[in-house]
Amino acid sequence: MQTIDIHNPDIPDLQFVLMIGALCTSDIPTLNVPEEVRRLVFDRCWAMLHDTPPPEEPTQRVLDLRQGDEVTLEALVEVIRSTLMDQGYDQLTWESTPSETTQSNTPEVQSLIDRLQKWDPVNPPPVDGASEAENN
Repeated sequence: MQTIDIHNPDIPDLQFVLMIGALCTSDIPTLNVPEEVRRLVFDRCWAMLHDTPPPEEPTQRVLDLRQGDEVTLEALVEVIRSTLMDQGYDQLTWESTPSETTQSNTPEVQSLIDRLQKWDPVNPPPVDGASEAENN
């Protein structure tokens, strides 16, 4: 079970905002926050960054913080905390299992991996998420 404490997340503010934004736009069924509250958190964050309504298309519901500054970041943290606290949430919890690698190495990257393995054949790096058990 994964958890994040709203009051003391133990991660930098930027990571906190990005993590909560990602969780609120995810389709993780085990997240302890209902869809209405997730949408409310995201929409309030979006309103702080844009003059347009938030997108409805799930793939476009992403917070782009590159144009923000420290004041914007602090305001986003406060909006997230106050919105979640007003809805009765001090902590977000969810279950998430690691997913399989979805991308394979490009030929250029594979060439580099091959050269590195020749350079250090004793400790070859794992390739495409291969487990240590497979390498033994």
